[in-house]
Amino acid sequence: MESRIPAAFEAEHEELSASSEPAARLPPRLEARALRRLHVGPTDLTIERGTCVSIAGQSGSGKSVLLRMIADLDPHDGDAFLDGRACSRMPAPAWRHRVTYVAAESGWWDESVGVHFAAGTDFATLLPSVGLPAEASGWPVARLSTGERQRLALLRALGPDNRVLLLDEPTSGLDEASVALVEAVLRERLARGTAILLVTHDPDQAARMASRHLELRDGRLGERTT
Repeated sequence: MESRIPAAFEAEHEELSASSEPAARLPPRLEARALRRLHVGPTDLTIERGTCVSIAGQSGSGKSVLLRMIADLDPHDGDAFLDGRACSRMPAPAWRHRVTYVAAESGWWDESVGVHFAAGTDFATLLPSVGLPAEASGWPVARLSTGERQRLALLRALGPDNRVLLLDEPTSGLDEASVALVEAVLRERLARGTAILLVTHDPDQAARMASRHLELRDGRLGERTT
């Protein structure tokens, strides 16, 4: 299938998968060490470049708490590392542009959709990649359905600095066709070296997207056995 992601986005991410060093010598794309907050942790986690790891768990088990710790959105113990660089040694905005959390219900700071994207965004190519018309860039946020907000929030996260996507049920409100489009966008990102941590209640989606499957239970993260 021909890529429908804008060329500008593709060019910005070519460096993600390009390296003259053997892969074994590179640090993990994302590493968490002894992260702890509330009832979750301590948690250790490693995700390599171009891989997706799924997380399952009952409601209230702390999946969103874990993602928010990794994104450095809430106070926590422990540290996370991006390509070997510690979160604690990086300005918070710089970290969050690179390690980006997409909530199940994302916030919007302006009434218009287009304001939430960088100047010069090619909406005519970007929005149809997830099944939305280009003119949706001019819509008021109040007009958007839950599924439209989910798709736009994902596209909004695909900035030039992004290296890790922390996705909290990114397709829970979508129909089958829209899920397929979103997953195609995510596969393109994986091919460019992005690491994805995917919280999903859909075991079929986890099987399609992830190469490793984890479960959060009693505040501890472990390999999923079923």
